[in-house]
Amino acid sequence: MNRFVIADPEKCIGCHTCEAACVHAHEKVGLVAYPRLTVTHTKAGTMPVQCRHCDDAPCEKVCPVNAITFVNHEVQLNESVCIGCKMCAIACPFGAITPYGSLPEGPALQEPESLPAVNDPLHPLLAWTVGQRSIAVKCDLCYFQPEGPECIRVCPTKALYIVDDMAVQTSNADKRVASVTAATEGHILQHHQT
Repeated sequence: MNRFVIADPEKCIGCHTCEAACVHAHEKVGLVAYPRLTVTHTKAGTMPVQCRHCDDAPCEKVCPVNAITFVNHEVQLNESVCIGCKMCAIACPFGAITPYGSLPEGPALQEPESLPAVNDPLHPLLAWTVGQRSIAVKCDLCYFQPEGPECIRVCPTKALYIVDDMAVQTSNADKRVASVTAATEGHILQHHQT
């Protein structure tokens, strides 16, 4: 099983602290300054959407330059190799990959305002701007930090946590203990009533 970050929608307050921390942590190490998660607000609750590091990752399969690879139970994206084709964003079943880019620094040969831009109102993945290099951005579990994902570290309500084999085993063990406890309490209650 791969590792990924998930949020408890009952604890998430939608404060966007995770997004800000994500940007700052990645900017510090020279990676694209854009959040690798997106806080969503629905009737059911609030929580960030981010990469689930799929076992059989569609994004990895469609990347034409192998910028996305499976390493140590994680799906990692090499921003230096990415060509900004957006295929991974289209293939992602969770909508967890965002194309992001910026205009090059320095003087332009032609002013961007005088060049055409395509902004399809139906889908933001189809939008582009002349002179802007787009790079795919996705959760990388802050692989560069020994303390792990920055979003987990800064969450004020501790709504974010890592899901991995150990977390699943602990969760299953907790469920078994709760089940045995409930059965035992039910048996004791039934015994006292007779």
